[in-house]
Amino acid sequence: MESWVGHDIPRLPGRGQPLALFDSARQAVHPTRPSGPATMYVCGITPYDATHLGHAATMITFDLAQRVWRDAGHPVSYVQNVTDIDDPLLERAERDGEDWKVLAMRETALFREDMEALRMIPPAHYVGAVESIPAIAEKVRSLLDEGAAYRLDDGTGDVYFDIAAAPRFGYESNLSRDEMLPLFAERGGDPQRAGKRDPLDPLLWRGARDGEPAWPGGALGPGRPGWHIECAVIALGLLGDRIDVQGGGNDLLFPHHECSAAHAERLTGQAPFASHYVHAGMIGLDGEKMSKSKGNLVFVSRLRADGVDPMAVRLGLLAGHYRSDREWTDDVLKVGTQRLARWREAAAAPVGASGADLLAGVRERLADDLDTPGALARVDQWADDTLAGTGTDPEGPGLAAATVDALLGVRL
Repeated sequence: MESWVGHDIPRLPGRGQPLALFDSARQAVHPTRPSGPATMYVCGITPYDATHLGHAATMITFDLAQRVWRDAGHPVSYVQNVTDIDDPLLERAERDGEDWKVLAMRETALFREDMEALRMIPPAHYVGAVESIPAIAEKVRSLLDEGAAYRLDDGTGDVYFDIAAAPRFGYESNLSRDEMLPLFAERGGDPQRAGKRDPLDPLLWRGARDGEPAWPGGALGPGRPGWHIECAVIALGLLGDRIDVQGGGNDLLFPHHECSAAHAERLTGQAPFASHYVHAGMIGLDGEKMSKSKGNLVFVSRLRADGVDPMAVRLGLLAGHYRSDREWTDDVLKVGTQRLARWREAAAAPVGASGADLLAGVRERLADDLDTPGALARVDQWADDTLAGTGTDPEGPGLAAATVDALLGVRL
């Protein structure tokens, strides 16, 4: 699957600081220590609707991580998936009387356009679930052969992972079993399914059903993959047995990331699957999490169509720390638009405040768990000083524009 078109990233003088990130498993900020290229897997969209600001905020988080790693001298191997076959996609296509493949292709194309407009660095590998089905089926068969998975005896052909084969299950989310069960039901699990060994066992392979698409599974029989195994297999195939970061929104922490890590660790014998499990906060509207199920979405494409500068949208999302749940309001966009105009005015000045000091300050803030509020405050102060006429650095405005572009992804 093709990714979106990237953009040139300015080269900055010197080298950035090592990146430290909050790890959900350890519940603390720890340095990332890539050995060679930094490896990162981020869970992408299920393409049954347009890109909303919750998606954008998550993708910006990991775009920033890429930028800080690159600035510190690390090449980055970044993989993002597209879940282009899943129940929500099929349900939306049936509701609208549309071919599910056409729906998936259209919304994936729109997502790519939105990512390009927001100046996201594209992943090295942008991979669909459908194209990965042969590899997924092979790994499900392997789990069956090892006794880490089992078939239901109800004739459906469904295969489940046995969480008893993952003795550390729960280490990533730090949830109790009583906390896991309702979340599992709420987020795509089926704890009440008859015949399962454990209510928390996740689906690996859904046997073919009448009226649903299915693919050959060899000894599994025809069917399609479960969601969690999809991400585990794609990540292992492209990034190796251990990765630096597995990322996504905090609604993916359990069960999705917990289960995909359990699958990966059982397949490889290596643990933990990721050195850091990194989760972005939710974007809310009118006091509720922005989600497709609630229908309270603000779409990036709609803002673009209304003439909103994508850089103002990006600044609005950067104004809050990535780990915090936060609200999107008209005022957030207004402040982002005003901030962008002020920064652009300062960057156009003939002389400005010290660009080197600004670069050092932004680097320092972003290296500390992607502290974007702190980084934006540094640029605000630089712009204030420049527009007040107190700066004497003729290279300050150019270096400031390059800093903001390279590290924050905002084109002035």
